[in-house]
Amino acid sequence: MTEAICKAASDKKARDIVVMDMQGLMSSTDYFVICSANTATQVRAIADNIEEAMDEAGIAFNHKEGYREGEWVLLDYGDVVAHIFMQEAREYYALERLWGDAELTPYED
Repeated sequence: MTEAICKAASDKKARDIVVMDMQGLMSSTDYFVICSANTATQVRAIADNIEEAMDEAGIAFNHKEGYREGEWVLLDYGDVVAHIFMQEAREYYALERLWGDAELTPYED
């Protein structure tokens, strides 16, 4: 699932895509996929593309937040949570630092 989410984000030109292994650090999910976008419009386009790709795979999200504002969209798929940030919001919330014990794997096309 992380691969499909990363690819869908990459297809819409998301930047700095990383997968964080949250197993053993958080009980509610196994992985975070985090990526950045330049504008709120691009954040929503990335979120839409992830949602479409997962729908095609027969996987519906459990929860979605932040879509209207477009600064930080969260798509919760249970085992994987996708975070699509505008760059400034990503720097401000700094999930990679907040969860510094998590193993980070950059996504490469």
